[in-house]
Amino acid sequence: MILACLVLMLALAGLVITAERFVEGCAALANNFGVAPIIIGVTIIGFGTSAPEILVSGIAALQGNVGLAIGNAIGSNIANIGLILGITVMIKPITIQTTIFRCELPALLIVSLGTYWMIADKSLDRIDGVILVGFLAMFLGWLIRLCIQQNRVKNQADEPVAMEFDSGIPKSMSNAVAVVWTFAGLAGLIISSKVLVWAAVSIARTLGVSDLIIGLTIIALGTSLPELAASIASVLKNKSDMAIGNVIGSNIYNLCAVLSLPALVAPGVIDAQIVYRDYLIMGVLTLLLALMAADIFRRGQVGRLSGLILLSLYFGYQWNLYQSI
Repeated sequence: MILACLVLMLALAGLVITAERFVEGCAALANNFGVAPIIIGVTIIGFGTSAPEILVSGIAALQGNVGLAIGNAIGSNIANIGLILGITVMIKPITIQTTIFRCELPALLIVSLGTYWMIADKSLDRIDGVILVGFLAMFLGWLIRLCIQQNRVKNQADEPVAMEFDSGIPKSMSNAVAVVWTFAGLAGLIISSKVLVWAAVSIARTLGVSDLIIGLTIIALGTSLPELAASIASVLKNKSDMAIGNVIGSNIYNLCAVLSLPALVAPGVIDAQIVYRDYLIMGVLTLLLALMAADIFRRGQVGRLSGLILLSLYFGYQWNLYQSI
């Protein structure tokens, strides 16, 4: 048990570090080949922050731990809104300066409703997985096209998000170094994910709980650490657009890319608690985020009271999970 906990912490640290290296390598390569910063941000950086969830859920599904895979996807979304955004707002109230989230937030609501429709019959099959992947492809294509239409690529000085993406892309990294970082980061992600799944399953068996609970709690929190670090750093730099963008973008990736993996790899019946308990609280938090965003556009800021509400809901949900063990 102690060994598994230590291995779990080391694996989580490995996930965070290798994900960062993987993103740096991919972003540097794309930049060296002339890809625009906003496109790099929407695709590579967006994917990179969700890479831990994707790899962990993919490996868990391949090994037959479907509950852990699904719990990781849904639990990460709950942690992103309730814990990460809650902490971020408590540190500093968030102000929105760009209109890009008017597009991303409706997309998150649509995919959340669509995913609920898919799992309402308490099953996930390969058709569901294909639909989720297809929605992600359409969303990314639509968002990139929208950015180009609004001249976000050509007039980066007018777009805070594009400027933030540009500042986070390595400019002096050679192609050789970028390739090394890319493949080394990917290898590290795969190894860390496999070790993390082993440790999580070991802990679950020792405690006599389902791998779903472990996925919803420890794994979801651990794989959300990159989003937590990115959101706090963004709000401290007065880049509140990025703080909310990290949460919304990550949640779309989690539902489309992460949740699609157990559907594609190990389709079948899912635990009823996922539908009636876990996805319900995720939906409530997503709706609450939408209401707060609407308030942002009217008054310009989300205050600490909103953060307190989000944190209260998150910890209340965690307590409910603890009581159900």
